[in-house]
Amino acid sequence: MRSRFLIGLTAACTLLAACGGLKDALTAHVDVVARAGSQELSVTRLGDLLGNAKIQVPVNRDDAAIITDIWTGYQQLAYAAAHGDSLRDPKLIDAAVKPIVNMEKLQHFMDSVSKTFKVDSASEAAYNQAAGGLVGARHILIGYKNPGVPPSTAEKDSARKKAMEIRSQVTAANFDAMAKKYSTEPGAAQSGGNLHVFGKGTMIQPFYDAVIALKPGEISQPIETNFGYHIIQRLTYADAAKDFAAQYSQAASRIADSTYMAQLESSANIQVKDNAPQAIKDAAKDPGKHRKDNSALATYKGGNLTVADFLGWVETIPPQQQIMQRIPGAPDSVLKPFIKQIATQQVLLARADSAKVGVDSTERKSMYTEIGQLVTNLWQTLGIDPRQLADSAKSTAERERLAASRVEAYLDRIMAGQAQPASLPTPLKNMLDSKYESTVNSAGIDRAVQLATKVRASADSARTANQPKSQIPMPGMGAPPAGPGGAAAPPTQPQPQPQPQTTNPKPPTP
Repeated sequence: MRSRFLIGLTAACTLLAACGGLKDALTAHVDVVARAGSQELSVTRLGDLLGNAKIQVPVNRDDAAIITDIWTGYQQLAYAAAHGDSLRDPKLIDAAVKPIVNMEKLQHFMDSVSKTFKVDSASEAAYNQAAGGLVGARHILIGYKNPGVPPSTAEKDSARKKAMEIRSQVTAANFDAMAKKYSTEPGAAQSGGNLHVFGKGTMIQPFYDAVIALKPGEISQPIETNFGYHIIQRLTYADAAKDFAAQYSQAASRIADSTYMAQLESSANIQVKDNAPQAIKDAAKDPGKHRKDNSALATYKGGNLTVADFLGWVETIPPQQQIMQRIPGAPDSVLKPFIKQIATQQVLLARADSAKVGVDSTERKSMYTEIGQLVTNLWQTLGIDPRQLADSAKSTAERERLAASRVEAYLDRIMAGQAQPASLPTPLKNMLDSKYESTVNSAGIDRAVQLATKVRASADSARTANQPKSQIPMPGMGAPPAGPGGAAAPPTQPQPQPQPQTTNPKPPTP
């Protein structure tokens, strides 16, 4: 039997060796920011790209991380090109576009569900009851000169007196003519003050409330808002029927849809976990590390929403909304409802699957074609099309080096303002990550930012030193030189220096 002492000693030696190996590994690669394909991004290279950038890009960690992400994606594409990989494997594409396919399935499912909604007709009874919050009105405005400024007592009294005089003459028969003659609203001379049909929230609340209080065809006494005094007539059904019918079907569908979603949430019993906001903040900072994270963010009847699921759904949101950038700075009070909304989509997807809803072969084939065309376009933009590489490099290793060098050259042109970044959509980046390994060293990014700060400061100092010296002293540098005839030259005002543009992240909205 092996001695317990020997077992303990062996374990201790193994631990020490592991620690020593880890220390050596960290020391050996402390100057590496990222790896992708067969290439490394060094701290010096990233610091130089960011610090010497000719485009207006602040030196900070967020921008350094963006450049790193662009570099890894480009180098993965370069590695694929060097190996003649067209990235058209259907299984690879299916996995990458799954979130998009899920959204398509949801759309198809909700379209089928909407057809089952029972929507009342846009009848006269519905109009008279302001169904869907819809009303129709026209008005005569006796407006204040400046609606943004409280009127003087004299102006208010004058407007009210004129409105009362006009009201005494207005009837349903002459309303149009009186509006064209007296209303100060722009365009009233052509429209006769007709606002047609509108919903709650479209007009300011006092005006909307005044319309709701009227019966169809009834004319109000002058009503004051911050715009002035209004004489309002609620349109009859005959006058509003066409507009009401067009808007009512949409409003009724929205109400039915909201009712369906409320019932869905209630029956699913969606519960967001207390630690979910922090979990998605961590995932938003480094999505690559969490794409297979099965930690539950929320539970519902029959399943749960994982971090990986959440990332898939969020990445289908248009990038211009910058949801991933907003999440880390958003309060829990905003993130919890947002997570619940995403969980609701997961529940809907389960219902769609149960109903056997899917995308047809034509839609799927279109996705394959788009991915293939995207890869080809990116290769050509970066100058790494496999055919171009083969013309200049014979071996695989030579093609790898050539493709990598062309990517670096393209990055140089981007940072010099001579080229635009070629975007890698999330599905394509996911495909590359699943097939070609890439790693990012967080500490390396921090070191690169430190270096870039020094490089930027040195470059700014050099530019300042090379600028021609002004003949006019800045404030605090003594008296100005004498002007013509011995008179002192007039002092000049110092010009404000341009400040770097910063963007405060906004929380995601459901």
